[in-house]
Amino acid sequence: MPLHMMLKKKHLSAGRVPLILFLCQLISALDVPLDLVQPPTITQQSPKDYIIDPRENIVIQCEAKGKPPPSFSWTRNGTHFDIDKDPLVTMKPGSGTLVINIMSEGKAETYEGVYQCTARNERGAAISNNIVVRPSRSPLWTKERLEPIVLRNGQSLVLPCRPPIGLPPAIIFWMDNSFQRLPQSERVSQGLNGDLYFSNVLPEDTREDYICYARFNHTQTIQQKQPISLKVISVDELNDTIAANLSDTELYGAKSSKERPPTFLTPEGNESHKEELRGNVLSLECIAEGLPTPIIYWIKEDGTLPVNRTFYRNFRKTLQIIRVSEADSGNYQCIAKNTLGAVHHTISVTVKAAPYWIVAPQNLVLSPGENGTLICRANGNPKPRISWLTNGVPIEIALDDPSRKIDGDTIIFSNVQESSSAVYQCNASNKYGYLLANAFVNVLAEPPRILTSANTLYQVISNRPALLDCAFFGSPMPTIEWFKGTKGGALHEDIYVLHDNGTLEIPVAQKDSTGTYTCVAWNKLGMAKNEVHLEIKDPTRIIKQPEYAVVQRGSKVSFECKVKHDHTLIPTIMWLKDNGELPNDERFSTDKDHLVVSDVKDDDGGTYTCTANTTLDSASASAVLRVVAPPPTPAPIYDVPNPPFDLELTNQLDKSVQLTWTPGDDNNSPITKFIIEYEDAMHEAGLWRHQAEVSGTQTTAQLKLSPYVNYSFRVMAENSIGRSMPSEASEQYLTKAAEPDQNPTAVEGLGTEPDNLVITWKPLNGFQSNGPGLQYKVSWRQKDGDDEWTSVVVANVSKYIVSGTPTFVPYLIKVQALNDVGFAPEPAAVMGHSGEDLPMVAPGNVRVNVVNSTLAEVHWDPVPPKSVRGHLQGYRIYYWKAQSSSKRNRRHIEKKILTFQGSKTHGMLPGLQPYSHYALNVRVVNGKGEGPASTDRGFHTPEGVPSAPSSLKIVNPTLDSLTLEWDPPSHPNGILTEYILKYQPINSTHELGPLVDLKIPANKTRWTLKNLNFSTRYKFYLYAQTSVGSGSQITEEAITTVDEAMASRQVDIATQGWFIGLMCAVALLILILLIVCFIRRNKGGKYPVKEKEDAHADPEIQPMKEDDGTFGEYSDAEDHKPLKKGSRTPSDRTVKKEDSDDSLVDYGEGVNGQFNEDGSFIGQYSGKKEKEPAEGNESSEAPSPVNAMNSFV
Repeated sequence: MPLHMMLKKKHLSAGRVPLILFLCQLISALDVPLDLVQPPTITQQSPKDYIIDPRENIVIQCEAKGKPPPSFSWTRNGTHFDIDKDPLVTMKPGSGTLVINIMSEGKAETYEGVYQCTARNERGAAISNNIVVRPSRSPLWTKERLEPIVLRNGQSLVLPCRPPIGLPPAIIFWMDNSFQRLPQSERVSQGLNGDLYFSNVLPEDTREDYICYARFNHTQTIQQKQPISLKVISVDELNDTIAANLSDTELYGAKSSKERPPTFLTPEGNESHKEELRGNVLSLECIAEGLPTPIIYWIKEDGTLPVNRTFYRNFRKTLQIIRVSEADSGNYQCIAKNTLGAVHHTISVTVKAAPYWIVAPQNLVLSPGENGTLICRANGNPKPRISWLTNGVPIEIALDDPSRKIDGDTIIFSNVQESSSAVYQCNASNKYGYLLANAFVNVLAEPPRILTSANTLYQVISNRPALLDCAFFGSPMPTIEWFKGTKGGALHEDIYVLHDNGTLEIPVAQKDSTGTYTCVAWNKLGMAKNEVHLEIKDPTRIIKQPEYAVVQRGSKVSFECKVKHDHTLIPTIMWLKDNGELPNDERFSTDKDHLVVSDVKDDDGGTYTCTANTTLDSASASAVLRVVAPPPTPAPIYDVPNPPFDLELTNQLDKSVQLTWTPGDDNNSPITKFIIEYEDAMHEAGLWRHQAEVSGTQTTAQLKLSPYVNYSFRVMAENSIGRSMPSEASEQYLTKAAEPDQNPTAVEGLGTEPDNLVITWKPLNGFQSNGPGLQYKVSWRQKDGDDEWTSVVVANVSKYIVSGTPTFVPYLIKVQALNDVGFAPEPAAVMGHSGEDLPMVAPGNVRVNVVNSTLAEVHWDPVPPKSVRGHLQGYRIYYWKAQSSSKRNRRHIEKKILTFQGSKTHGMLPGLQPYSHYALNVRVVNGKGEGPASTDRGFHTPEGVPSAPSSLKIVNPTLDSLTLEWDPPSHPNGILTEYILKYQPINSTHELGPLVDLKIPANKTRWTLKNLNFSTRYKFYLYAQTSVGSGSQITEEAITTVDEAMASRQVDIATQGWFIGLMCAVALLILILLIVCFIRRNKGGKYPVKEKEDAHADPEIQPMKEDDGTFGEYSDAEDHKPLKKGSRTPSDRTVKKEDSDDSLVDYGEGVNGQFNEDGSFIGQYSGKKEKEPAEGNESSEAPSPVNAMNSFV
C-alpha cells in the first residue's frame, strides 16, 4: 500500500490563526524527511532553450537533493563532458551547476550545444532536461542603397524593413533621426513582419528619415537600417515636373489619385493558412490599401471569437487570441471596408500541440513487500510517444527488476524490496517538443513519527468547526487514532470527523469540547503519540446597535455600539464611514461605546459601521446618518464697499512709484483693507496680478516696480461683507530694462532614451525677463568626472536635449538667464541623470513557500545594482494558474501582476485557487520598464473545502419516499470524498424534528429516501466533502404526498351547501360594485377636487421625463421581479448558487483592496454562512397547502 506522508505545518499561536488556515493543512506533495535515505530529486535546472549573453560567463544550473547527497555529471551533445579537462569550466561545490568562464578568454560559440545533467547516489539517478545552449546574436544590417520614393497623393505604399536574423528575433520599430517614434494610425501602421504600410499617402507623409530599427533585447543592442526618403506630391506639382522634363507628355487631371475600393497589401490572395501551437498567442494580420482608408473587421466563420481571450491590436488590423487551444482551429475571415466596397480574406488556422501532461508520474514511497504504480500520461497533437528510463538508462536495456512490470504508460510494482529503489524517467515527445519527468521509487521501513508540534493550543469560537492537526510519517502507513483526556476509548466518527491526513474535526465545537486530545500513530514497527489542547470561546456580539439618525447641519450626533465578548479576548472597536476610515477631523471623537460627530456638515451624511474584532472573530452593525438644512436665516442688511476712484501716480522712479486714490462708500460696514493689482500691458495684457495690500485707513501706497514693465494699477476695497468691484485703471507707466535678477526654476535632467539627457526648466515670464532678448545659457558636465562644463545658449524655450550620453550617468546641470542687458546671477548646479535603459538581469534564486491553499510567499535574490541601469522602482511578479489539480474545473485564468516597491526581495501572493498548479516569474523594474523574466517557477496549492452543491431539487414524491437530485459543487477545491445529507421533519407549527445523517458516495448525484411519513414536510441539508472537510450547505424542503383518506376529506368541503351559498353571495356583491362604478364613470366631467389637483400639482411629486431630466412614470428596472425577502422557491425546486470570481479585490475592502509592501492584505476576509440545521426553526417556504386546508376545516 502506498505511503502517505503528512507535511508538518508551521507552528503559529492558535489564538491568532484564522480558522480558515486550519482547513488548509493538506498534502501538497509526497516528500520524505531529509534525514531519511532517498534517491536524488532535481530541484533546479536551466531552461530547455537557454540563450546566453556572449559577453558574460555561462552558468548552466543543475541542483538536486537526496540522501546521501548526490554527485553530478554532465553530457554534451550526447557524450560525457569531462569538465576537469577544460580549465574554463568549473562546477559549484555541493551542486551540479556549471560555470564557464568566457570573460577572461574563450568564446561563447565554443560551448554551444546540448547539455544534460545527472544527479546520482546509491538509490538511483535523476536526469535534467536536454538544455540547448546558444549564444544570442545581433547581426548588422547589410549595406544597401535606397533610392528616394516619389508618389502621388493617395497612392498606397509599403516601406520594407527586412531586419537581420538574430537570436532571439529582434523587436522592430520605426523612428526618425531624432529617435522619435513615427506616428501610426488606421492609415499608417507597422505589420508583424516589421514593414511600414500606408493605405494611402498624404503630403504630410513627406520626409527623408523613415528609419527601421531592430532592438535585440538579450544583448541590449539596437541596429539601424539606412534612412528611406519619401516625397508625396500633389497633381499640380506632378504636372510642373512633367512639363519641365517631358514637354510632350500628357499632363495629369485636376484630381489626385481616385477613390478606390480596398485591396489587401498583406496577406496575398483570397486564402492563407496559419499554424500555431497550443498555449501560444495566435496572431492573424490583415492590412488593406484603399481610398478612403479601409476599416478592418474580423469574424470566425464556424463559431464566435472566444470571450476574454480575444484582443485587437494595431488599429484592428491584428487579431490576437491568447492561450490558444485546439478548439480555436477553424476559418477566420478579415473584411476590409470603405465607402466604395469591401474585400474578404480567409485564414485557415490549425492548432497543434506540444506534449502536455494528463497525469505526470509522482514519487512513490513503499515499504518492503508492498505494491504500487507509476503512471505517465500525456497528450498532444500529434499524439506523443511515451518512453521509460530508469536511472537515466532506457528501461529496455536497464538491469531487470523482478518487482516491476511495464504496461504502456504504467509501471506496476509488486512485492518490492529495498533493491527496488530507483529513479524512473518518463519521456513524452512529438515533433513539437518533449516532456521529461523524474519520479523515484523509495523502499523504506520506518516506525511512525508525528510532525505536529507537541502541546499546540487551538482556540475556536463556540458553534464553529475545530480542526486538530496530527501530521505524521511512517512506512508502512501508520494507523491514526484520537483520544480525549486520560480515560475513555478512541474517538469515532459519530460525533467527530477523522481525516486521512490525521486531522481530527469537531464539526460544531461546544463548551464541553474543551480539553486535551491525544493523537496516536502506529504501524507494525512502532508507535508515536502527541497531545494538543483545545479551548472554546464565546462569540463576539453587538448587543446595542447604532441607530438611524436625522440631524440638522451644525448640530451634534452620537452613535452607540455595545459589544459582548469572551472575557479572555480583548476586542478592538473600529468605526467606518461608507466602508472607509473616518475623516481625519477633530469633530469626530470615539470612546469605548460611542462615536460622536460635532458641528455636523453635509458631507458627514452616509453609512457608519461599528466593527468589533478579536483575534478569533468579528461582528459589525451599521446605521445611516442623514443631514438636513437648518431653518433659513434673514438676508444680510449690509453690502460690500463701492469701488475706489480718482487714481493718480506720483513720485515716478525707475523701481518705485506712489499711488493715490479716493475710497468709495463703505455701505455701513467699515473698510478693513485695500487691495492693489497691476497689469503688464507689454507682456500680459488683460491679466491683473496682486501687487500689495494696505490698511483700510490709508489712501496712498509706495509700490516697488520691476524693470521693463508697462504698469497700470487698480484698487479694490474690502469689508466684513466682501470685496468691492475694481476701480478704473490708472495711467500707464513703463520702467527701464535691466539684466535678469533671477534664473529659471524647476531645473531637471532626465533622459528619455538610454543615450540622451533632456534638460528642462520653468522659463521666466515676460515680467521676470527684465528686458528684451531673453535667452538661456545651458551648461552640463558629468558629476563624477573631471570634464569641463559644456555650455550652449538657446532661445526662450524650456527644454534642451543632450545626445550621445552614456546610459544612466549623473550629471551636474545649470541654466542661467540672460537678456540684451546682461546675465542673471550665477545659478546653483542641480543633479540629473541621463536616460535609463531596461534592466539587464533577471532576479535569481526564486523560491516559493506555499503558506496555505490561497496564499504563497515568494523570495528572490536582488539583482546587481549596476544591472538595473536606472532608478530601481521595485520588483514585479507575474503569476498564473497553469493547471487545475482536480482536473474538474478547467477554465483559463488571466496572468496576474503584483508589484513590490523598492528593494523588497519577498512578497505574498494572495487570492490563489486551492488545489491548483501555479507558475510565476519575477522581473526587476526601473523607470524605463521591466527587465528579463526569471525562470518560471511552479508550485502547487493544497486542497480546500468545496463550495456548496450547485443545485438541489426533490422529484417523484410518493406517500413514503422522496428522491433528491443535485449537481456537484461549482468549486470542488479538491477531490470530493462524499456527500453528507441531513434531514428532519417539520410539523404544522414549523417546529423541527430529530435530525438524520446520511453519507453518500461522491459519484452519486441522486438519492432516494424511503420509509418516510406520509403528508409530512421535510427539510434537507446537503454538504460536499473533500479530505479537508465539509463545505457550505444547500437546503431544500419537500412534502410526501397525501394519503387517499386525507385527500377525500379535503375534497368534501367543495360539496358543502353552506360553502356554495357563501361563494354565490360574494360573486353577487362583486357584480353590484362593478355596475355602480360603470354608471359613475359614464357621467363624465371632473370633480372640483380633481380640478384643484390638476391646477396646483405638487412640484416634488411630478413625473420625471428621460429627455429633460424631469420625473416620469416609474418602471421596474428588474422586470417587476418580486422582492427577495418574500420570494418563493422556484417551481422546479432548484436552488442555484452564484459563481464567485477569482480576484484580488475579494480580499480587500470594497473595490479598493490594497496590499502592504509584503503583499499581505489590508483589512480582513469575512463571509456569511447559512445557519446550521439545529439553529433555526423557521422556513422560507410558503405554508403547505395541506396544512392550510386542515386549518381551514
